[in-house]
Amino acid sequence: MEKLFAFLMLCSFAVFAEPININQADAETISKELTGIGPKKAEAIVQYRKEHGDFKALKDLENVSGIGAKTAQLNEKNILFGEAAPVAPVKSDKATKPEEPKKTK
Repeated sequence: MEKLFAFLMLCSFAVFAEPININQADAETISKELTGIGPKKAEAIVQYRKEHGDFKALKDLENVSGIGAKTAQLNEKNILFGEAAPVAPVKSDKATKPEEPKKTK
C-alpha cells in the first residue's frame, strides 16, 4: 500500500511539472520541475552543461553522472533544449470580410 501511495505521489508531480529549458535553468528549478532529479543531480546537470556546453538532445542528458535513460525518458516531455517554438496563430473557418473604406461627407 505504501508503494502504491508513493507511486501516485510521484505521478501527480509529473502532471503539474512545468517544461524547462535544460540549457538555461538553474539547479533549483531543475530539481523542482523534473521527476527523479534531486538537488545533487540538478547540480551535476548544471556543472556538466558548464563544462561541455548546451545539451542538444535527450540522449546528451544521459552523459551526466547519475542520470540514466529511464530518468531522461521520464522527463522527456518537460525538457526543452532551446527557445520555445512560437505559437502559430489559430486560423478560423470563417472568411473575414475586408474592411470597407470609410465614407467622407
